[in-house]
Amino acid sequence: MAITTCIFDAYGTLFDVSAAARQAAQEPQFPHLIDNWATLANHWRLKQLQYTWLRAITGAHTDFWQVTQDGLDWAMEATGLSGDPQLRQRLLDLYWQLQAYEEVPNMLRRLKEASMNTAILSNGSPDMLSGAVQSAALSGVLDDVLSVESVGVFKPDSRVYDLVGARFACQPQEVLFVSSNGWDAAGASGYGFETAWVNRASEPVDRLPWTPQHILSDLTSIPDLINS
Repeated sequence: MAITTCIFDAYGTLFDVSAAARQAAQEPQFPHLIDNWATLANHWRLKQLQYTWLRAITGAHTDFWQVTQDGLDWAMEATGLSGDPQLRQRLLDLYWQLQAYEEVPNMLRRLKEASMNTAILSNGSPDMLSGAVQSAALSGVLDDVLSVESVGVFKPDSRVYDLVGARFACQPQEVLFVSSNGWDAAGASGYGFETAWVNRASEPVDRLPWTPQHILSDLTSIPDLINS
């Protein structure tokens, strides 16, 4: 069955989740961040993901903005930065303006020129995602932005992946799902989507019952992958 619909995770896939810490470290009021911004960014992202999994398992759902703040608070304490409320606020402000990876705009334009349905499917809350899409000027190349908030549970719960078929009236086999998270690509593969894992860090494949059909170093070749 031909691919008609290309669905993207947002954070880490289209948007660089390290950009907030990296940018703050370049600002003169935060010289103490220069040497450990990458560690902070990694801790922040890991805790953000871990909290979504734990909340999904326990049924203790909250929106992604709360999870993002909780993850940052843990990361700042772990890196000895918890006593800097100005830095905390700046990092949170920057998270609403994350940079898209360099190849993203042209890749999405090529998909739309090929008459593909394109959308985001993300743990992010609608207002967070709207801010990121507008900041990156991607609204013209996305047909929709789908958030887990409409079902009240985080990925990889199957109810999240159900949103794609409900929105685009397509079968799972017509969907290419693209994520930078190996666990998300695995979950989507188990659901029945064709999947591409954007493995920018050259990490090992997760030991799970399902694996992505495609492993890429960035998003540049997504249109070619669909055409092939």
